[in-house]
Amino acid sequence: MLKLFDLTLQINGFPMKEAKAELQKILAIPEENFEDFIEQKKREIVNFHLKNNPFYKELAQTASFQNWNDLPILNKQNLQKPLKERLSLGCTEKAVYLNKTSGSSGHPFIFAKDKFCHALTWASNIYRFGWYGIDFNSSYQARFYGIPLDFIGKRKERFKDFLSHRYRFPVFDLSDEILEKFLQKFKTKKFDYINGYTSSIVLFAKFLQQKNIVLKTICPTLKVCMVTSEMLFEKDKLLLEKQFGIPIVNEYGASELDLIAFQNPNGEWQVNSETLFVEILDENNQVVPNGTSGRVVITSLFNKAHPFIRYEIGDIGILDEKSTPKIPILKKLIGRTNDVAILPSGKKSPGLTFYYVTKSIIEDDGNVKEFVIKQTKIDSFEIDYISEKELDSVQIQKIKEAIDLYLEPNLNFHFTRKSVLERTNRGKLKQFTSFLQRK
Repeated sequence: MLKLFDLTLQINGFPMKEAKAELQKILAIPEENFEDFIEQKKREIVNFHLKNNPFYKELAQTASFQNWNDLPILNKQNLQKPLKERLSLGCTEKAVYLNKTSGSSGHPFIFAKDKFCHALTWASNIYRFGWYGIDFNSSYQARFYGIPLDFIGKRKERFKDFLSHRYRFPVFDLSDEILEKFLQKFKTKKFDYINGYTSSIVLFAKFLQQKNIVLKTICPTLKVCMVTSEMLFEKDKLLLEKQFGIPIVNEYGASELDLIAFQNPNGEWQVNSETLFVEILDENNQVVPNGTSGRVVITSLFNKAHPFIRYEIGDIGILDEKSTPKIPILKKLIGRTNDVAILPSGKKSPGLTFYYVTKSIIEDDGNVKEFVIKQTKIDSFEIDYISEKELDSVQIQKIKEAIDLYLEPNLNFHFTRKSVLERTNRGKLKQFTSFLQRK
């Protein structure tokens, strides 16, 4: 069979063969030598950026690497400056992989990966999905994600879906009529797996529960469901297992990094130790013992285009006591949940819809530093933001148009520029919160 997925990546300049070979070499390193491999990679990536990245050299305040624990903790505010000021020497925006973070933590920014690093990200994805018999070249994916609603953006995304052998269920409207249409697709298409935003997939499972339907009975080809981007609560996991009739796999990742942890067939959340180095730190930036909660801080061991060294992702987590350098296990992730917005028409939209809306205020000049959105009434929302300059009427109009498109018209939005935003008791910004009374 033609390996269209691999071929597409290769044509776009991502060296997949080399990346897969590199990953196999890393996987073959025995446990007793793995710590040495990690130490070597940490040293290599820090030295590379101290030498080739003026942004990182200035941040680190040193010309040579001495002690890992003396290196600064990089946070999302540090990265809110034009990308060209953060790229390594010799890298141009045209020659690297570029993307925007979702802003789900309230800190949007544009990032870059060199082509080999991004190919390695895909090799890592392919390897982990392979644990469940999923092959990106041949397995058919039911994808619960957003989609750009402008004509060209939508066409591009649909074409990518075709090349990636997936069918997309847009998650902006999850009313019962739409979920009924989703259900009909499962009756006619031979899906191998489901992948997408946790809250959307949970809403679909609740819909199936009302109708007393187990998805596997109407779509027998289904093997597994991978949920991502939002926390999966235990009661929701049980609901998904019951209504889908297939294993539910919990994925934890960040677009600017890679898959961070992926549930292995033993039910453990196995941390990606091949391309990342994950630390759990206390408020004084000291590593906490395994079994203790702390801030999740991650180093990308291969990204030469842009430094992600001791990068604080904005989550709190616990590594399991039985973790080893080669197989660290994430015992628990605390935080990372998203509310669902209920709109006057009865439409339900996951909080992540605001990722698509807020993209319209993310500009590479780094003007908007942070934002949070609150639903105060069924038709009223408040957007609090921190920026260097106040949003002007043109920008506000642009946001309102995006809201009309992605949510629905006639919603009231009130914009307030603030000097500081309130945080959760764990110090995390929650991008979307609903204050409506839940049934």
